[in-house]
Amino acid sequence: MIDKTKDISIQNLLSKDLDFDYAVSKEVLPGIRRIVAPNPSPYTLHGTGTYIVGKKNVAIIDPGPNITSHIDAILAATEKEKITHIIVTHTHADHSPASMPLSKETGAIIMGYGPHGSAVGEEGADLNFIPDHFLKDKEVIKGENWSLECIHTPGHTSNHICYSVLGADAILTGDHIMGWSTTLVSPPDGNMKDYFISLEKMLAREEKYYIPSHGNLIDKPKRFVRALISHRRMREKQISKFLNHKTPTHIPDLVKKMYPQLDSRLIKAAGWSVLAHLLHMEEMKLIKSIENDANKGWLLLK
Repeated sequence: MIDKTKDISIQNLLSKDLDFDYAVSKEVLPGIRRIVAPNPSPYTLHGTGTYIVGKKNVAIIDPGPNITSHIDAILAATEKEKITHIIVTHTHADHSPASMPLSKETGAIIMGYGPHGSAVGEEGADLNFIPDHFLKDKEVIKGENWSLECIHTPGHTSNHICYSVLGADAILTGDHIMGWSTTLVSPPDGNMKDYFISLEKMLAREEKYYIPSHGNLIDKPKRFVRALISHRRMREKQISKFLNHKTPTHIPDLVKKMYPQLDSRLIKAAGWSVLAHLLHMEEMKLIKSIENDANKGWLLLK
């Protein structure tokens, strides 16, 4: 079911501000600390947020890229504690690769939904990740002084999981919901229909805070999710506007019209996101694809 709340501009809610220092852990909420990895980019903002949940015997959520200085920072921040669990939200190269070296250093069990869903056509996938324990939707992971509920949220990737930190009234949202940008949905593993469904799934929950892997804490999560849904609806309305019934339109042309001032480094990502919308709209029988000179174009259906 689609939320009927009045559209809210997501651009008014996004922020690139973040109070942090590399290699230094900072408490976000009681029992939840963040260390930002030194991998800034147009896709990661300042870098990937690695989270430490609990005290004494702790869980590491999204250990991040395999960067020695970042792994050392995690170990330094937990020097007087024991890492018992290493848990990932999904298998992208800025989230999961540090799992194995950190596990070898600490003996911690590695957990995730599973390996990456597709090895075809996607940059930045961590194809080497295989968890020791395969998680399921609604499964509860229990540590000595912390518990996490798994929320399977496919869309950004097929194996994406958010984690509700029980007792903290907060969800670690990974890349499913970010504080600084909308989420990239890149086929074939990313799926726009799944992303819409997963946003609705989050909208039905009552936690007060979202803690994303990139960007700051979100303290009005329902408003934020409604804005993300509105934004995706807006993109599909744009596509319908720029397509016609007779001449096939190609993705590069749509990207130019839909993202007129886009950073050139993000053009390829925008193309993947547009493709995800097109495939979703084709599934809903709103448009159709046409092969034209070996290039796939798209037509609006009457």
